[in-house]
Amino acid sequence: MSHPYSGGCEHVHTWSDQAYLDSHDCHCSICRGITGKDSLHVTFFKYADLKVDHPELLKRQPYNAKNPDGPLELCTCSVCGKPILVDDKQHRIRVIAPGLMGYDESRMTAAYHAFFDPAAGRPKPDDGRPVYEALRPDFVMPQPA
Repeated sequence: MSHPYSGGCEHVHTWSDQAYLDSHDCHCSICRGITGKDSLHVTFFKYADLKVDHPELLKRQPYNAKNPDGPLELCTCSVCGKPILVDDKQHRIRVIAPGLMGYDESRMTAAYHAFFDPAAGRPKPDDGRPVYEALRPDFVMPQPA
């Protein structure tokens, strides 16, 4: 069966048949560190909407090394090492980076720029999309699943 959103690797498959909550270019220091670029395209799904076929194969590590007890964990495949998703220990969201995690990026257009920090010394994006210092102002974190 085909899913509108699917990714992962040959060992761990992820998918959703539900619409995503949010898709943006993230400029936080963690995303910049992952890519070495000014931003990373990320997409949020409700926790229960993004499925994982082999969660036992996920290797979990803190998403933010400076906050190892924070709510987010980077999950990679324990077999091949590919990044699979960012999991929320509070079961509110699951996050994917379409271009890094096997998804068709064209199906998840980034609507804005998030976590842009002028003090980071990078030029402000000027592609016509809104630029925020956090998530878009109307974004509401869903309740835990």
